[in-house]
Amino acid sequence: MSRIGKEPIPLPSGVKVDIKGQKILVSGSRGNLEREIMSELEVSMKDQTVLVENRDNSKRTNAFRGLTRSLINNMVIGVDQGFKKILIIEGVGYKANMSENTLTLNVGYSNPVEFSLPEGVQINVEGNNKIVVESIDKELLGLTAAKIRQIRKPEPYKGKGIRYENEYIVRKVGKAGAK
Repeated sequence: MSRIGKEPIPLPSGVKVDIKGQKILVSGSRGNLEREIMSELEVSMKDQTVLVENRDNSKRTNAFRGLTRSLINNMVIGVDQGFKKILIIEGVGYKANMSENTLTLNVGYSNPVEFSLPEGVQINVEGNNKIVVESIDKELLGLTAAKIRQIRKPEPYKGKGIRYENEYIVRKVGKAGAK
């Protein structure tokens, strides 16, 4: 049995879950999210909790039970509180600017890099080197933050680039330190 999948998902006040066949719609104060689940799984409501059950007893279905429970839990947390990731830009002259729906990054290339935001993601630039990415969809938030980081990954010698706030970059010794 999946230990994560067996756990019920508690619903905070203000969050509403609608189950229509294999489609789940979660709505809360921050917005609405919906997801289609596998036909081998069954989602039901009991009191103020959501339960995920197997329709058959295969190992594959049991694995997807835990995944589905985590995805639904992230939907509930997202519409109630939301998610955010913080990116830090390090390097001399490296900076970020936000204008309407476009993030402009000056990160050492000859031209500024423009990144257009997907629907449902908000970005705030604090100072010139701190990017706060927020969304109610955890999956979309992680994908967007990873794409921004991909523009200029941190390099191991001086640590210049775009990194997550709590990410540790392993530094290498340069040519002079090898002797």
